[in-house]
Amino acid sequence: MIPDKAPKEDVFHGSEDLKKEAHITSFENYKELYMKSIENPDEFWGDVAKDFFWKTKHTGQFLDYNFDVTKGEIFVKCMEGASTNISYNLLDRNVHERKLGDKVAFYWEGNEPGDELTVTYRELLQRVCQFANVLKSQGVKKGDRVSIYMPMVVELVVAMLACARIGAVHSIVFAGFSAESLCERIMDSQCSLLITADGFYRGDKLINLKLLADEALQKCRDKGFPIEKCIMLKHLSKEAEETSLGSQSPPAKRSCPDLQEKQTGRVKKTRPVPQVPWNPEVDLCWHALVRGASDECEPEWCGSEDPLFILYTSGSTGKPKGVLHTVSGYMLYTAATFKLVFDYQLDDVYWCTADIGWITGHSYITYGPLANGATSVLFEGLPTYPDVSRMWEIVDKYHVTKFYTAPTAIRLLMKYGSEPVQKYKRESLKVLGTVGEPINPEAWQWYYNVVGERRCPIVDTFWQTETGGHVLTPLPAATPMKPGSATFPFFGVVPAILNESGEELEGPSEGYLVFKQPWPGVMRTVYGNHQRFETTYFKKFPGYYVTGDGCRRDKDGYYWITGRIDDMLNVSGHLLSTAEVESALVEHEAVAEAAVVGRPHPVKGESLYCFVTLADGVTYNRTLEAELKKQVREKIGAIATPDYIQNAPALPKTRSGKIMRRVLRKIACDERDLGDISTLADSSVVEQLFQNRCCTAV
Repeated sequence: MIPDKAPKEDVFHGSEDLKKEAHITSFENYKELYMKSIENPDEFWGDVAKDFFWKTKHTGQFLDYNFDVTKGEIFVKCMEGASTNISYNLLDRNVHERKLGDKVAFYWEGNEPGDELTVTYRELLQRVCQFANVLKSQGVKKGDRVSIYMPMVVELVVAMLACARIGAVHSIVFAGFSAESLCERIMDSQCSLLITADGFYRGDKLINLKLLADEALQKCRDKGFPIEKCIMLKHLSKEAEETSLGSQSPPAKRSCPDLQEKQTGRVKKTRPVPQVPWNPEVDLCWHALVRGASDECEPEWCGSEDPLFILYTSGSTGKPKGVLHTVSGYMLYTAATFKLVFDYQLDDVYWCTADIGWITGHSYITYGPLANGATSVLFEGLPTYPDVSRMWEIVDKYHVTKFYTAPTAIRLLMKYGSEPVQKYKRESLKVLGTVGEPINPEAWQWYYNVVGERRCPIVDTFWQTETGGHVLTPLPAATPMKPGSATFPFFGVVPAILNESGEELEGPSEGYLVFKQPWPGVMRTVYGNHQRFETTYFKKFPGYYVTGDGCRRDKDGYYWITGRIDDMLNVSGHLLSTAEVESALVEHEAVAEAAVVGRPHPVKGESLYCFVTLADGVTYNRTLEAELKKQVREKIGAIATPDYIQNAPALPKTRSGKIMRRVLRKIACDERDLGDISTLADSSVVEQLFQNRCCTAV
């Protein structure tokens, strides 16, 4: 449980200026509200719900649930009987009731510096209504699933909110995924329509998205699931061919029968555009359809537990899980977490660098910020393109106050030192955040000292696709921070740490992280497979939601995520966290990044196999190897001494920047059957790592 008082030593605090205007001003204030949220959740969340529009009010208790598989089917229900529309609450409410129509909703920053677009709340509402009418004209109705496969453009937000406006269920597939991955997700969720774009650039690399989309649709047809309509946005070219709406004749050169779109400052640099395949029997042009659509669309009023979206996440079986979130609970939870975790104020400019194809982009680019009437930066590019100062240039350009990114990006930029950061002022920054994985203390310190210049608190957020929003997190003005700790639970969240026998551990301890009761934003099921939902999250420890993550609680009550349970190693009967070993390795000044996996050992069960990427200019040799072993031994203990250390000039990562540890385990064991590696950003890294393998323990 939450300690009576926060510790005073070895912690970092938010600035006094931040506390003056904060929503939660102190640790005592946090604790008081937290106790209310778990002892009287109906009243706590009922207060949050008062800020939103409800067509009909809910009846009965605010949250109803069963977490115990031995007592029947698992379920969570929020505000039963209520009806609303999330698009209405994000747009109409802000434009008409809150008078924010002229406020900027998004500053779109393209891949190339100078590619930019500004969209106000009024303009966004008009665009969403137009595209909602387009979807209706194509036969999409409430409950239908729509697949979206698009780059980071404003139209991606428009598409998802248009679906929400008419009660359709969007299933966004990250634009870095392969055609096979797109096909699998379309078929699993039984989507009736695909929305995509011609292509986009990631740095200098052209991605022909329409070609991949067509390949996916052909795979669907081959497997007996034809998609009859595909709407394509022409994103890369300013020039457009005009044809009449509804023309069924094949367009010239089999290219998109595009219409000129208003392109306010967009795509200034002329670059090669993809050759877009076009099938007039299936393909429809976004711009041509929107041109004739009304910018008024009455929202579909949805029940609180109606589905909002499906988002796929990796499963231990290899088959992705379609995580299903519903309307009201998700809206309330993303709105509350955004407002309080980032301490959002109406004059803030907020920037989350994630892709909307992931849950972070759903919750903290689209739904959470728009629910609060926030102004956000929407970024299409890379943090290192065209140079490694790009992020800080954008911070200064838009006067970003709240900045949210991944530890992977922080460690990447750390390699280049402080000079690229210090070229820019960053005076507007007030709060920094991290997401996606535990941040090692060294990266935390660099982020705090260099990027934030010791004046910006860091909200190190722990959550999952399944949780919908933050579940363990500091609050900027209230929580004393410990580098690398996710600190304490968000309101309404009750964590516990269990041992292998399912017994709750008290005080300082380490084991399985679980949650004892639901919060409004938790997932409701795995789409089309409720049995898998129950088995994955509730069967191991009946009565608890099982995160699949290991966790440590220190003497001050702070929670530290130690990594996925399958990233825990059992060495001679001792449970070791790979994240902890990685952190120890990265503390050495020669190491820029590290990844640790287990390799079978005939005596110890598992041995530690470590991959290290060195800082620029550092040479790998036996002396350094010995220093690294010593460092780990001193930081953790002799039991954690690495058996193998391999020089890794680069690590295998997905296009979103996550390390593919499954591939590293195969390399460590010299197993060439890697399975599907289509999501790797650079597959050539794998062969290089095989060539550099350690054959014997060091």
